Amino acid sequence: MSFMRSSLYIFAVGLCLLELGCAKHEPVYGREQVKSLTTKRRQVWAVAPVINLSGEKGVDAFLQADLVFQQLQQVQGVTAVPVNRVAEVYATLRIDRVASPEQAALVCDLLHCDGLIVPTVTIYDTYNPPKLGAAMQLFVKPGMFVKVPNVDPRELAKSAAPRQIDPMPTAGGDVIQAVGLFDAANGTVRDRLHIYAAGRNDPVGPMGEKEYYMNMDRYCGFAYSELIEQIIVSPKLKGL
Repeated sequence: MSFMRSSLYIFAVGLCLLELGCAKHEPVYGREQVKSLTTKRRQVWAVAPVINLSGEKGVDAFLQADLVFQQLQQVQGVTAVPVNRVAEVYATLRIDRVASPEQAALVCDLLHCDGLIVPTVTIYDTYNPPKLGAAMQLFVKPGMFVKVPNVDPRELAKSAAPRQIDPMPTAGGDVIQAVGLFDAANGTVRDRLHIYAAGRNDPVGPMGEKEYYMNMDRYCGFAYSELIEQIIVSPKLKGL
């Protein structure tokens, strides 16, 4: 009996030492930065399919929009509407993108949301160090917008389309725009990526932070997070 007690005691001590050893070497995770939209009320923003102007066929409009959606979900004060909902409205209106703030307001009205985010990719280079040029427009539905009753939404979308001579607005009125070139060869970009990666990757993993340079989807997520940051700090959102 005493032998069994001694064996159990030794086993228990060994187990405690093993647990202490594991706890001692447990990786220390960082804390990711939390973004917050400080408006009077919570905003509902929808994400449109990405417009690809890069010339690269590997840019998937819906996959990139999903990456934007994932980043938008992490913003406190914002409820994100996924791209498939926007695609359904586009199909109903028989358009492949919004061409004016009036069309964007109509899409927002049909989705019962406050704004429409339209991302654009201008440069897409997956080779290490990766490079992404992108823009992000937020079309805010005007507070006085009223859809004409008993009118086909498709006819409204056509009437809201600009004439050929009318340029697409960039950052005026109810449009907020963020633009960036995220070249991983740039030291400033690498510093921003280091801050973003804190808390978002295994610090003792085989790749760690380097995964963002090898995985283009993760790198794009970082870039879209930076663009969203530019949008949510815009003074134009203060009154909402």
